[in-house]
Amino acid sequence: MAAKGLGILGSGRGSNCRAILERIRAGDLCAEARVVVSDVVDAGILEIAREFGVSQVYLPPGNFRTRLSTESELALVRILRDSAVELVVLAGFMRVLKRPALEAFPHRILNIHPSLLPRFPGLEAWKQALVAGETVTGCTVHYVDAGVDRGEIIAQREVPILPQDTPESLHERIQIAERQLYPAVIAELCD
Repeated sequence: MAAKGLGILGSGRGSNCRAILERIRAGDLCAEARVVVSDVVDAGILEIAREFGVSQVYLPPGNFRTRLSTESELALVRILRDSAVELVVLAGFMRVLKRPALEAFPHRILNIHPSLLPRFPGLEAWKQALVAGETVTGCTVHYVDAGVDRGEIIAQREVPILPQDTPESLHERIQIAERQLYPAVIAELCD
């Protein structure tokens, strides 16, 4: 069976990207990371790509804070297509994708979100869960569509909220669950 070509997009440290690349290297995930793209020139995710020998690209995002400019998103689609990407994996990518990417990769863009969607979409979901007095939160892998954190849910993992939790301690435990769940879901989809 041929390995599925992945394009990984991220804006930050890249801990989920590292977890995916480690699973590929270990042979637990039948995929090939073809390119890592970041909208942040010095993002840690680009260094992780270099460490694993994966092509990496800085994509200037344009003038918008929460999405790519149309020109940048069209450039992203070209990069992904030129790299023979079959599945796009958002790993801490802090921009909302719009029509160019959604039409180029229909039902082939994944995201992981730090809450049990549909509860607490958007930024800093773990803080939203704490403020709401929840006792359980977690993470969700979902398909990306035109809404923010609204796409079809693929899998979830619960994380208990402990009485002594701070936003930082809760976020750290959610990230551990993400690094287990995301590569496992990608592996299932690649099979």
